Amino acid sequence: MNMQSSSFIARFYKYLFALGFIALVTAVLFALRESLDTALVALLYLIPLGLITAYWGLGPGITSALATFLTFNYFFIKPYYTFAVHRPTDVVILVIFLIVAIVISQLVGRMQSSLAAATAREREATQLYELSTGLAGLNDDRAIAQILAKQVQEVSQGEAVEVNIHGPHFLAFQLPEATQPARTPEWIVPLQVARGVLGEILLWRAAPAITSSEKRLLQTFASQGALALERARLAQAESRARVLEESDHLKSILLSSVSHELRTPLSTIKAAASSLRSNDVHWDSAARPELIAAIDDEADHLNMLVGNLLDMSRIESGVLKPKREWNILPEIIGSVLTRMKHLAGEHRVELDAPEGLPLVPVDFVQMEQVFTNLLSNSVKYAPEKTVIRVRAFVEGDAIHVQVSNQGPQVPPEHLERIFDKFYRITAADRVTGTGLGLSICKGIVEAHGGRLWAENVPDGFAFNFTLPLIWEGVSLPNLPMDTETE
Repeated sequence: MNMQSSSFIARFYKYLFALGFIALVTAVLFALRESLDTALVALLYLIPLGLITAYWGLGPGITSALATFLTFNYFFIKPYYTFAVHRPTDVVILVIFLIVAIVISQLVGRMQSSLAAATAREREATQLYELSTGLAGLNDDRAIAQILAKQVQEVSQGEAVEVNIHGPHFLAFQLPEATQPARTPEWIVPLQVARGVLGEILLWRAAPAITSSEKRLLQTFASQGALALERARLAQAESRARVLEESDHLKSILLSSVSHELRTPLSTIKAAASSLRSNDVHWDSAARPELIAAIDDEADHLNMLVGNLLDMSRIESGVLKPKREWNILPEIIGSVLTRMKHLAGEHRVELDAPEGLPLVPVDFVQMEQVFTNLLSNSVKYAPEKTVIRVRAFVEGDAIHVQVSNQGPQVPPEHLERIFDKFYRITAADRVTGTGLGLSICKGIVEAHGGRLWAENVPDGFAFNFTLPLIWEGVSLPNLPMDTETE
């Protein structure tokens, strides 16, 4: 009620100011009446009429035109101070003046209305652009609700705005953040798409009443917000589908690779065990130690495969914690070389580690796994009767280890990717393995605070990794050099 009274008073003042302006112009023209022609007075009266209509609207303009017609007749048409007209020419002037005054008021009023409509459309277009820009690329429901609420609040200038989003987890965002009004909202618009209602916008604004243009704009806002929510839901669904697809793909690769890798040693063990159980192989036969060695070797191979799978699961779950102790790196390498002697075949493995190499804070078992996987990879890819070299040397505050072989070089674009799970450059039917060994090496080295990388060298290919010599802020001195005694 108070807002309606204020609106009425504002309109009343517009009419009052318009009539006061006509009175002021009339006073000025009346003072110059003797020196002005009647037709000139009529023309001069048209100027304030246009200004009144332009600034205060069509209603005050028409009212001012009628008031001007009366004052023009009363003060400037003889006989003065009366509305009587004796000359036909004056009658024509009055009629034409009234028509022209009303037409000018209407034309100026329409121009103002068109300008106001164009300005409103431009403002709406700007606001829609700002909303679209703000919503572009958003995939989070809360961020969408926040942008939508801010834009609605800015456009409506209401007491409060609340955006509710339905879904697995109900979400409500309110502006301002204080307690919302106790009454029901004056306007509710759903956030609706073809699949259903995704939420709603609640607006509290008792006065002034929401106009049809504001409703149209806010409904457009709601449509834009609903589309943004649907786009976010579709993006999330697509992401989940992609993750599931990738997970299924990795599982298929893992099952295929593991089943193939497990079948080979199991077949060897089964064949050797069956031969030993049969009467074909006597206990004093020369084939008996070979069969037992085959069972032992293939059991070690199976143990390594299962260990790789377990290590990979620990790395991915983040529970691979090295049990670090001060160890002698050449002893770790020597232990691996001794165990892998029968797997190296005709390859010649050389160790280049200077005496007095510092102790390194590492997990003995995990570092054995690193060297086992790197040497197995070198044996697998390097030609027979070639050299596999293991070098270790101090480089700053770390030990640099290089495992090189004379195998084929790797294209530069694959050097980083060979540490990915299941990634192979050579066809899987030509090279055996689960494709997890290098990934496990990378995870173990990084868990120790080091770095693992691959590079092409002049005579083949090499793996490099570093291990820090400082543990908990302490580095141990070098091992004492062996001295000869007389």
